[in-house]
Amino acid sequence: MSNILHITASIRNGESVSRSLGTKLVEGLAAKQGASVVTRDLSKNDIPFIDEDRFAANLAPYAERSPEQHELAKIADELIDELQNADTLVFSVPIYNFSVPATVKAWADLVARAGTTFQYTANGPEGLLTGKKAYITAASGGTPVGSDFDFMTPWLKFFLGFLGIQDVEVVAADGIMGEGGEEKIAEAHDQVERLAA
Repeated sequence: MSNILHITASIRNGESVSRSLGTKLVEGLAAKQGASVVTRDLSKNDIPFIDEDRFAANLAPYAERSPEQHELAKIADELIDELQNADTLVFSVPIYNFSVPATVKAWADLVARAGTTFQYTANGPEGLLTGKKAYITAASGGTPVGSDFDFMTPWLKFFLGFLGIQDVEVVAADGIMGEGGEEKIAEAHDQVERLAA
């Protein structure tokens, strides 16, 4: 059985366009693949920001961690397990102030672990999470996805590539607070239906 990891980040819950697009995509993919689904809702603000002690704990070899380091690294271990076990990733992420929500950056800082999700080589960093497919269902009130001032989708695609996840597809409902917003949302839903068919 394949596994789908659905990572959401919008604070708008039931009104979230990125979340509704991602949920529809996940449901369609799960039905088609017979996949199990794990959902990680970053909007609950239960992902800690990295600090010196947590960074040291995350890098310490498992067998060499102190009890305190095991506790500090526990959440990163859990997030990394979710990533490693997933065959398909769906990121439902809004654009906040031209970039990712802070919780997404906090998540990224915890899962980027040298020797586990990527490694340093003579030719530079190499991602270790290869062979996975990722989708980004993005929404924005005014920032056009792919524009010079969209710093969310290029960053997230680059970060996933850094971890070895190169096959990334974006579904965008952007500029939805302006004229034609409802049509843009409908077009994004149509694209999701085609991807999940």
